Formats: sequence, C-alpha cells, structure tokens
Amino acid sequence: MTGTRTLRLWRVALLCVALILYAVALSNQAYEATSPSSLSFHVLLRKAYSIGAFAVIGLLIVCSQLPGLKGFLAAALAVGTYSAAIELGQYLEGVREGLLSNALDVTRGIAGGALGAFVARFID
Repeated sequence: MTGTRTLRLWRVALLCVALILYAVALSNQAYEATSPSSLSFHVLLRKAYSIGAFAVIGLLIVCSQLPGLKGFLAAALAVGTYSAAIELGQYLEGVREGLLSNALDVTRGIAGGALGAFVARFID
C-alpha cells in the first residue's frame, strides 16, 4: 500500500507535469526549440515525442491512484481527454490542423497514456 505522503507527491508531480506540458503544447517557441522547422522530419519528431510525454502523464495518473482513474483503460482515456484539451487549447490559440489531425493527436494521447499505464505496473 502506498503511503499518503507518497500519493501526495505523485499527485503534485502529475499536476505540475500536466500544467507544464500543456503550456509547452501551446507554445510555438517550445515547438521550434524542440523540433526546429528547418528539419525535414520536424512534424514526425514532434508527434513521436508527444507519445513519450503522454506516457509520462499516464504513468503519473496510475501512480497517483486518483479515485475513479484506476486501471489501464481509465488512465488511457484520461490521457486521451487531456490530449483533447490540448487540441482545444491549440484551436483557441489559432492553430488549425483539421479534424483528422486532431483525432490522430488524441489517438496518440490514448496510446501514450496506455504505454505509461503499462510501465507503471513495474513501479512500486
């Protein structure tokens, strides 16, 4: 059984990481710094590391043991919802990728969340 203090630390980590990654997802400067548009494969690079970022969120969700978000599927769907919130934020910021691109990004969020939930099984 995980102690109350440990759970609080996991939950604070989840909140901090989720807020930071959300801000980064809305930042053109962050995108340019991490995957410069001068690279011919910058979009592929961006999509690939987004799965890693979503996996971190999924891992933190599972380790946080939030009520109602226990289990593999719940974590994957929660990260998918988080990914959809990023898409909405980007839309409100003026990014127009199209519905198919948005759907694929949310699917990457679900896949990353599932990956993180899987890895979390080996922690603790």
